[in-house]
Amino acid sequence: MTDTPRLPEGYEISTDPARIDAARVHGWLSTDAYWALGRSREKQDAAIAGSLNFGVFDALSDEQVAYARVVTDRATFAWLCDVYVDPSVRGKGVGTALVRAVREELRSCGVKRAMLATHDAHGVYAKLGFRPLERPDHWMLLHFA
Repeated sequence: MTDTPRLPEGYEISTDPARIDAARVHGWLSTDAYWALGRSREKQDAAIAGSLNFGVFDALSDEQVAYARVVTDRATFAWLCDVYVDPSVRGKGVGTALVRAVREELRSCGVKRAMLATHDAHGVYAKLGFRPLERPDHWMLLHFA
């Protein structure tokens, strides 16, 4: 695993749930994220309430510019989801630094396994140590229609 750049100057990461701009996160995900298109605000608010949330904020304006959500018991397992970087800051390393912060937080909790699903960002996550399942035949999915 290669080390990745830290958060660019002028941005900060927070896990303080009071700082998450739930309306902005909902707007991003429900209109621009293929996995969450059409997700209701109520559903998103419930997801935020039941998760460990990470926000990246512009240090001067305090405007949220990125988001990641982790479903976890903070002991044994974590599911990284809803990673989103505002188009205005893409390409600056914000997303990579955000996922790196998630990885380090989970490591500090002693979590041994973190998973995610992605359609198109395998290379981004591979830089941070994620890899394809070694034994996908060991995993099962229950899908509710």
